[in-house]
Amino acid sequence: MSPAPPFVVFGYGSLIFKPPPNVVAQVPGFLKGYVRRFAQKSHDHRGTPENPGRVVTLVHKEDWDLFSGSDAFPNEDTVWGVAYTIDSEYEADVRAYLDYREKDGYTMETIPIYGIVDGVEAVIIQSAYCYVGRKDNPSFIGSEPLAALAERIWVSEGPSGPNKEYLYKLAEAVRQLSPDSYDSHLFALEAMVKTLDATPQK
Repeated sequence: MSPAPPFVVFGYGSLIFKPPPNVVAQVPGFLKGYVRRFAQKSHDHRGTPENPGRVVTLVHKEDWDLFSGSDAFPNEDTVWGVAYTIDSEYEADVRAYLDYREKDGYTMETIPIYGIVDGVEAVIIQSAYCYVGRKDNPSFIGSEPLAALAERIWVSEGPSGPNKEYLYKLAEAVRQLSPDSYDSHLFALEAMVKTLDATPQK
């Protein structure tokens, strides 16, 4: 009987800067066919039920194109993140931990992870688990004007801390993943929220 395949989870949001427990290996990689957007309400971590913050989700590119005609960002952006291999002894515990952590509207999917091998794009992990906020989940907010989104992130706070802290940590973590890692949406929001930080308040 062949051994079960390893449990690998791909982090593209807070899992990049706050990894899951019991990791035995990790490697940076990227996805194809998805966009990363602050299109998900956060009622339980970076906001409250009354004043939800915004966190990133993955959206299938073809789905995003259907309702995001105002999205100003180029298609060349690639979703970089980290693929974590979990110690098989703790797989059930880590699955339960992640299911709870990602409970606010996320669905687990399996996807291939790409990397750069000898200067060429190649699949480095055939099947990794990833939490995706599908467009029909109740926390999905879709595309918002960037200025309004920045304002929302700037003022929101929840049990896990200020929403802008999440944004800043994610932007810095994405920069450190790879020389090829760039995210126009993420970095534009970071710049706008830092401008709000630097503006004297009346």
